[in-house]
Amino acid sequence: MRIAKILGTVTLNRALPEFAGASLRLAVPMSLANLTGDEEPSAEELVLWDEFGSGVGDLVALSEGGEAAQPFRPKDKPVDAYNAAILDHIRLDDTQVNILKTEN
Repeated sequence: MRIAKILGTVTLNRALPEFAGASLRLAVPMSLANLTGDEEPSAEELVLWDEFGSGVGDLVALSEGGEAAQPFRPKDKPVDAYNAAILDHIRLDDTQVNILKTEN
């Protein structure tokens, strides 16, 4: 699971019936440097399935790949990325962040 920032909403003209009941959001995965404000997000954007009503600027818990479809079992949904939670707050420990920065 990764942290991502919501950039916008994806609107479909036509969609599969399996897409009913949720929204699609455009999101960008965040790195530690992004979360600490050292760098702007530069990862490739992706579209995620959102049942929670996240908005632009929200940070979310992003699940990708086969795990993104797990909440829908036993039904199948054509989903590659899923919003597992809207994050209210992220607390980064300065000591741990500095250790991680020096290791990379």
